[in-house]
Amino acid sequence: MYKLSKGRFGYVVRIIGVSQSRWVKQKLSSNHGNPQTSRIIRHYMTFPPNKNGLLKLAGPNYGIPSRGIGMIIARVLRGALKIRYIILGGSIAGGSALAKTYEQWKEALPDAKFLEEIMPSQEDLNALRESLMSYRDKIKDAIPDFTLDPKLKDLGEDKFDQLVLWFKERLDDAIQAAEEEKTESSSYLDGEILTLAGLANSLTPKLKDFSSDLRQHAVSFSAMGSAAEKEREKAELLRLRLSQVEAELKEKTESYKRELSSLTNDNAALKGKVEINENIREKYEGLQEELMQVQLKYQKEVERLEKENKELRKSLMLKAGDTLAQRKIKKSLIDMYSEVLDELCDYDSSYDTQDHLPRVVVVGDQSSGKTSVLEMVAQARIFPRGAGEMMTRAPVMVTLSEGPYHIASFKDSTREFDLTKESELAELRKEVELRMRNSVRSGRTVSHEVISMSVKGPGLQRMVLVDLPGIISTVTVDLAADTRDAIRAISQQYMSNPNAIILCIQDGSVDAERSNVTDLVSQMDPQGKRTIFVLTKVDLAEENLAKPDRIRKILSGKLFPMKALGYFAVVTGRGSKEDSIQEIKDYEESFFRTSKIFKGGVINSHQCTTRNLSFAVSECFWKMVRDTVEQQADAFKATRFNLETEWKNNFPRTRELDRDELFEKARGEILDEVVNLSQVSPKQWEDALSKKLWDKMATHIFENIYLPAAQTENSGTFNTTADIKLKQWADITLPKKCVEVGWETLEEEFRAFMDRARTSRDHDNIFDNLKASVVDESMRRHEWEDKAADVLRVIQLNALEDRSVHDKQQWDAACKFLEDSVKEKLINIEGTLREMVGPGTKEQWIYWCTPSEEQKRRAAVKGELEKILVTEYTHKNTLTYDEVTAVRKNVQSQGVEVDNEFIRETWHPVYRRHFLRRALAKAYDCRKAFYAYHQGLEGELGVECNDIVLFWRIQQMIKITANALRQQVMNREARRLEKDIKEVLEEYGYDPEKKVQLLTGRRVMLAEELKRVRQIQEKLEEFIHALNAEK
Repeated sequence: MYKLSKGRFGYVVRIIGVSQSRWVKQKLSSNHGNPQTSRIIRHYMTFPPNKNGLLKLAGPNYGIPSRGIGMIIARVLRGALKIRYIILGGSIAGGSALAKTYEQWKEALPDAKFLEEIMPSQEDLNALRESLMSYRDKIKDAIPDFTLDPKLKDLGEDKFDQLVLWFKERLDDAIQAAEEEKTESSSYLDGEILTLAGLANSLTPKLKDFSSDLRQHAVSFSAMGSAAEKEREKAELLRLRLSQVEAELKEKTESYKRELSSLTNDNAALKGKVEINENIREKYEGLQEELMQVQLKYQKEVERLEKENKELRKSLMLKAGDTLAQRKIKKSLIDMYSEVLDELCDYDSSYDTQDHLPRVVVVGDQSSGKTSVLEMVAQARIFPRGAGEMMTRAPVMVTLSEGPYHIASFKDSTREFDLTKESELAELRKEVELRMRNSVRSGRTVSHEVISMSVKGPGLQRMVLVDLPGIISTVTVDLAADTRDAIRAISQQYMSNPNAIILCIQDGSVDAERSNVTDLVSQMDPQGKRTIFVLTKVDLAEENLAKPDRIRKILSGKLFPMKALGYFAVVTGRGSKEDSIQEIKDYEESFFRTSKIFKGGVINSHQCTTRNLSFAVSECFWKMVRDTVEQQADAFKATRFNLETEWKNNFPRTRELDRDELFEKARGEILDEVVNLSQVSPKQWEDALSKKLWDKMATHIFENIYLPAAQTENSGTFNTTADIKLKQWADITLPKKCVEVGWETLEEEFRAFMDRARTSRDHDNIFDNLKASVVDESMRRHEWEDKAADVLRVIQLNALEDRSVHDKQQWDAACKFLEDSVKEKLINIEGTLREMVGPGTKEQWIYWCTPSEEQKRRAAVKGELEKILVTEYTHKNTLTYDEVTAVRKNVQSQGVEVDNEFIRETWHPVYRRHFLRRALAKAYDCRKAFYAYHQGLEGELGVECNDIVLFWRIQQMIKITANALRQQVMNREARRLEKDIKEVLEEYGYDPEKKVQLLTGRRVMLAEELKRVRQIQEKLEEFIHALNAEK
């Protein structure tokens, strides 16, 4: 691990640690006790580190001690170091002793106030200072020079020079450090040192009289050598430095005084400039006020001239003739543009051709004054008002145009409201409120339906404005839950139009941080390229706002996080509903004339009053219209081409009919079918009515009249019972039932005509839903005349009282009617019994079906009941208790458990079948008994034909009733039905939602869209032509 390198005189070793030293000694000692090695070990010594940092082996001894020169150098170095420490220590100790002695001496001194009279003059002090300086030189010369040993100088002159140089450098560093320390503390000790120096100078002449101890101590200190003298020199240097610092301080003080004087002069000049600026401000305010007065005067003059101009134009228009006046009014530019917008309001395109035509969208927080701004622009109070209540519930599109009279009208109405009369203004406001409330449906608070109205008058700026519901931040309990989101959706829908001009209304009387509309507007128009900001209620803002600079920031666009084309401040009233537009305008002008905000230069003259606002909005509106209307026309041209191509591909041989045209076509087909009712013959009506009447009467006649009468013992009782039952029936239920039969027959016949029309070759199934809805609604409304039932009652009672069959033909007809009726009833009863008892044995084998347990019990009971009827052919229609008990026991003996009610339920159809079979047999027997009946020989021949007579009476009553109903249908009810159908069609014609619901399909939608696009394109082209002509 370790290796010793052997040189010429021995081993060369670098000892790093104790362990290596021990190892070297052991290694060298093991070299056979070589004396040379031992001697080498003894003469190893350590030197200060040199360039190579190795321990060097001493050379051979040539009679000079090997450590003589090294020790001399070491001693010289040690002496030099001692001298440094002596000098430094002496200077420090001497200074400390001197300071301590001086303090003791100072304290031992008596009060020196008496010495003020004997103080030496300045010349004595100078002489003392010179003597002290000479004394210092003597002490300096008395110190012997420091010389080195010649040997040391001969042996290590180079080393000595290096030592002296090093000593001087260390001494200079120490002096410099002391000077820096003294300099740092000089500022603090200046006063004390100067005081001490003055005291020492004053006491110098008396120094000779001091005690010998103090003089000796001073002499001993002075004799300390050149070190003390150097300290004195340093003290002199410090004093000199202090004097320089004092001089610099004086210079800086003088410079500061000069700067202060210059600042004072500048301040005086600044005060002069401020006074000049105040004068300029006063002049500016005066000019501002004068400018405002000139502007107001100019506006009044312009209004007067415009009023005169309008009156002249009005008179010219009225004198020019009705044709010319009507043409000019109807074809005005803004009216044509409004018609285009009205068409686009209802337009819904599946080709994503959106409405991007310009319009002025008025948005703002609720109660911010946006409706008032619109009224000031329209110069009429046309909107309803509420105290903090939401009044604008639907978008209101107002078209402003110029005209001879100040009037307003709605799009779908011909009435014109005179806006110069307060009564008609109130009616207009009520009409607007009513339309808003009618547009809100299904529990909602706001609506998307547009209320379109036009306002014409002299001096109105031509534009189209849309007043939207105010934006709210909280939904109250009387509003729908989605009101806030619905209002935001409506506002975003209108503001998303890239060509819409946004009129952002902000209430100036509330804190700007409470604004909701500014954030919404900044989202829709971040660059503010189509936004005009309006600050309302500036009069209240001036009263409540402590810093007018805040209004300046608002109107310069530096307060809200939004940008705008222009900023305006307006006053739209004094909070009173009774103020007229002229009173509000006068108040606005007077406010801005005396406003501190305006006088202070916060806003410019062109940024105030609603008149300037209306001019700016109208200018922006028409600029946007001219820039975008042709692009919209091109877009609709492309849409029209696409729609026409789709129609040709899908419906090549079909005429383009929109929903209204299709409805009119369906109306004609329905009315044609109503007319076809008159083509039905009387016989067809009577047959249909007779059949329907018997279907309604059959059950009642068999169960309530014929069956009870047949239970009697003789013919007299039979006829009496039948007469009573028939009279009760004819008095109470029969007439009303017959009227119902007539109404149902009329409906069935009309529906039969409608069904037959569906099978025709010209049938268009697009009308099926509409026709069915019209027929259903008409039949629901149609009611038979009330007096018809009374007329029928008299006719029916007379017909039922006649019991005499006049001829053989009638007798045969009655027999046939009875037979057919009984057979029909018998078929029904047989079917009921088959369902009750289940399939018979033959059916079970053929159709592989088995009866249920209940059917088996019914079959067992049916067999026992038939046995009773076989034993007693003329059995009554009811079972006695004994018969029921006997049937139950007989069935129990067969292993079938039934109750009495079960037996009676089975008895009902079993006995009806038995009774109908008897009646049919009797009808067969009475076919040839007419002559016996006519001569009164029925008893002798043993034939009772009371059944035939009963059914003849019923048959005659049915014929007479059918004839009366037929006359009622043909003469009155068919016409009344036609009237009801026309009323329903008329209502459907005015209900667009009903048309959309009943006339559906791509064919209808495509035709509707194609028609609407053509109309819009034509109106746009007409408007563009008029716009270019106006340019």
